[in-house]
Amino acid sequence: MVMNYLRPTAALLILFTILTGLIYPLAMTGIAQLAFPWRANGSLVVRGAQVAGSELIGQRFATDRYFHGRPSAAGEAGYDAGASSGSNLGPTSKKLIDRVTTDAAALRQTGAAVVPADAVTTSASGLDPDISPAFAELQVNKVATARGVPATRIRDIVAKSVKWTRFGFLGEARVNVFLLNLALDAELPAVAG
Repeated sequence: MVMNYLRPTAALLILFTILTGLIYPLAMTGIAQLAFPWRANGSLVVRGAQVAGSELIGQRFATDRYFHGRPSAAGEAGYDAGASSGSNLGPTSKKLIDRVTTDAAALRQTGAAVVPADAVTTSASGLDPDISPAFAELQVNKVATARGVPATRIRDIVAKSVKWTRFGFLGEARVNVFLLNLALDAELPAVAG
């Protein structure tokens, strides 16, 4: 009697393994490659003959000549794509409260009356490539000073880089830091770093 159930069970296991483990993933990969090849291949941005980064993954920008993304808890130093994760620190964690308080105080010393939440909090992945327009605005004077150009010139580049909500209500306005920094270098080539 057990043999009556074993054979169809094994056959179904093999069938569904082939269907869901091979055919379905290959079909979805093929469809993605045909319909959205740039996205399916990681949205890589090529500069010259070399990949400069991905539009989808945040990077660390160390100098004041560039806009900085939100804090990252991915890896030891942050922005480690191989260690994508949040910090797992809860809202009552003293370590988290101290870091956020210190970061907010540093931003207030630069003249910020209001500190946007994304300026002091990490994203769930630690690799969020976007910041709010308010956080970008907070960095305009720093970038303008470092590049030796008027703040209005930097503000214009930021304004062109804002991605607005879809259909006027889906999502939030955001600025991709990597693409913004590439736009800075493209529009201000004499001072690009």
